[in-house]
Amino acid sequence: MSRFHRQLVRTLLLFGCGSIPLFAQNPTRVASPATPIRVKVVVVAMFERGEDTGDIPGEYQLWVEREHLDQVLPLPAGYHHVRMNKDGVLGMLTGVATAKAAASVMALGLDSRFDLTKAYWLIAGIGGGDPADVSLGSAVWANHVIDGDIGYEIDAREIPQSWPTGFVPLRMSTPYEQPVRSPLDGELYALNQDLVAWAVQLTKDIPLADSEEMRASRARFTGFPNAMKPPFVTRGDAMSSSTFWHGTRMDEWANAWTRYFTGGHGRRAKPIPAVSHTVTRSPLRGRPHHAPGNRIEHRTADMERHRAGAPVPGSTAVDRWGRPDPDPRNLRRACLGRRRR
Repeated sequence: MSRFHRQLVRTLLLFGCGSIPLFAQNPTRVASPATPIRVKVVVVAMFERGEDTGDIPGEYQLWVEREHLDQVLPLPAGYHHVRMNKDGVLGMLTGVATAKAAASVMALGLDSRFDLTKAYWLIAGIGGGDPADVSLGSAVWANHVIDGDIGYEIDAREIPQSWPTGFVPLRMSTPYEQPVRSPLDGELYALNQDLVAWAVQLTKDIPLADSEEMRASRARFTGFPNAMKPPFVTRGDAMSSSTFWHGTRMDEWANAWTRYFTGGHGRRAKPIPAVSHTVTRSPLRGRPHHAPGNRIEHRTADMERHRAGAPVPGSTAVDRWGRPDPDPRNLRRACLGRRRR
């Protein structure tokens, strides 16, 4: 038995001998077609507000409606069924956070109905942005994916006075201790920089949706020139955790954590690292696929810091959930240049 299959068996035993009981879907066996379905592109979204079509869109709905992902295919071991169109584009909704995302992508990767050996993976969703770098609704292509969950955390009220944070890298003794440990344990994934540059070049001039509500929201970020711009396409890095953080100090930690693992070069947005880890480890139709060259990540920016002069609790309650969302059209719009060309 290979190392991958040994790890898979241990994971399945840990979670109760399989992911099917975790998700409320029909557990009936799905017959495999005589010839596996050749998938050209997998579009991965993490959350949807309601149904796949016909109501207020989240990350997934506009892909389904406008890319005509009309064929519904059950994915019994995943969070949600998958959808395809006649052009070989497959859309999947993984659910939020690491466990659901990893289980859903693994379920697809191990499903013999699909031939994913030459598929490109587009991980597209809404993520928090630093107002020093982006504005509300801006679109960010990721150079690297950094996992903010892997490490130690000490309550900030109990850390030494000289420490900037209570977060410490795994197997280290102090925050941002040098040199960075090698090999890492999934904290960093470097994507294909040529592919990222190509995507940016194709999409950098695409006009993104804006609104009066979004303009009013970003006008509050005085002192942050990039945050006050209309939505734009840029390039950065994706750092995420399963905890939704908010506020200036947490933003500073996330930026420092990104710089630490990228050798000081990272500028941060936010996806779910479990998708990158699982795509890297899954045997796609019998071929172990460890290269990140066919995977690209894209985020539409939400704002993580509170408005100028606002206390964090008021900002969290009012600005975080009462403010306008980044327009979900930008999530898909900034990706279409690379797919259609």
